[in-house]
Amino acid sequence: MASHRKSRPTGARVAGIRTPALATAALTSVALLSQTAEAAPSTDDRPSLEEVEKKVDDLYRQAESATEKYNAAKEKTAKQRKRVDTLLDDVAQRTQKLNDAREELGSFAAAQYRTGASAPDTATFLLADSPQDYFDQTQLMGRLTSRQKDAVDDYFTEQSATMKKRQEAADGLGTLTESQSDLRTAKATVQKKLSDARELLSRLTAEEKARLAAIEKEKQEEAERKAAELARVQAEEQRRQEAAAQEQQEQETADGSSGGTGTGSGSDTGASDSAYDTKAERALAFARAQIGKPYVWGATGPDSYDCSGLTLGAWKAAGVSLPRTTYDQVNAGTTVSLAAAQPGDLVFFYDDVTHVGIYIGNGMMIHAPKPGTYVREESIYYDGESSIHSVVRPA
Repeated sequence: MASHRKSRPTGARVAGIRTPALATAALTSVALLSQTAEAAPSTDDRPSLEEVEKKVDDLYRQAESATEKYNAAKEKTAKQRKRVDTLLDDVAQRTQKLNDAREELGSFAAAQYRTGASAPDTATFLLADSPQDYFDQTQLMGRLTSRQKDAVDDYFTEQSATMKKRQEAADGLGTLTESQSDLRTAKATVQKKLSDARELLSRLTAEEKARLAAIEKEKQEEAERKAAELARVQAEEQRRQEAAAQEQQEQETADGSSGGTGTGSGSDTGASDSAYDTKAERALAFARAQIGKPYVWGATGPDSYDCSGLTLGAWKAAGVSLPRTTYDQVNAGTTVSLAAAQPGDLVFFYDDVTHVGIYIGNGMMIHAPKPGTYVREESIYYDGESSIHSVVRPA
């Protein structure tokens, strides 16, 4: 009997399961979609603009901290190099004197030989610890003239001094090598931090850069508002002090007219303030003349500056020598309160004291902010009130 079963159509469903051809296609499609999903960047993993801004600011701060370490290492290296050069020059001069002394002793030995005395043993001479040891061994000490004894003493004295200086020079070269290593490390750290900051900023879209600029503008406006408030407080304090001084003067005048005697000690303070004001004016004039010049880490002018390089140059123009780094500048003067800050004072920032500006009054300063910027006037609150570390009057 012939079979009545019909052939199964290719690609038809059987018990709700696709045939192998369709199943393979479906699995392939799912795999491709999965791979695409894995390859596509997740917007959730992308840092927010605020996070990018904070990271960039942190990197710039770290770069500035490394810059001050670089400045310190550079200064130490320069001093150490100068010391080593001086030691090496001294060693060279002493070596020449030693050679001259050796030649004189050679002439003396030859003369002794010509007169029939025993010929000195050169090896014994060079290994002797002192002239007495040598001549005790050779039994020549008793036959030396006063001049010859002096020549021998000079030789051994110079030999001892030369050996000491050679050791000092060797130690100095070791310290110099360490300083140069520190200098290279600090330089590499600065460059790495700046490179990381530039790389982060390069990822931003045009829209994000515009938003970032808007955020910076808001921060600047807030900083200027705080500066204006500080200027108001300082003006009130100045008026209060002037009123108190006027009242004291009137009281002293009244006491004088009634037979009393006033001490009038305020003149000394005025003279001191006047002397400081004169120096501060020179420092500020210098700082203003640098406005617009680029920030370059490690620079001390005249074409570019970093923060401590600018304050160093400003007060140098006023006849006051400041140390090179912020770490040392913060201790080079008298600390005053922020409310008592006067033009010319140095304003330091952050707990690690890695930034400095020169105060110009009204809550404003002149400073070299960071890489990519220029020397400019800006509110001392440019990075928030909490960033201010201290105020120092350097003269």
